[in-house]
Amino acid sequence: MSDNHDFEISFYESILKKEPKFVEAIEILGELYTNAGRVEDGLKMDRKMVRLKPDSPVVHYNLACSLALKRRYKEALEALGHAVDIGYKDLDWMLEDPDLENLRNQPGFQHLIKHLKEAS
Repeated sequence: MSDNHDFEISFYESILKKEPKFVEAIEILGELYTNAGRVEDGLKMDRKMVRLKPDSPVVHYNLACSLALKRRYKEALEALGHAVDIGYKDLDWMLEDPDLENLRNQPGFQHLIKHLKEAS
């Protein structure tokens, strides 16, 4: 991990110690963790975001990405399906997002893509 990642992670962790529900800091920290290879920590931030913003399609999409990176396919498909159900529609990104690479060969993913194509 680079010194810059270390600094940024420490910075946002210190913010969260003072303000545990600061949504923007949680979001950024989740991405920093994942980019630094700390996928489990990123997953924890995504779960926290789901509790704070349960109606956000993007939050559920990000949770699906973290779960897919952890190879927890059933949970990832459930989170992705929920994201689509509540309004996530970026089919092109779903097909390109490297975080979902492991999920693309799962039958549930193909079903979800078909459903999205039919709905648009």
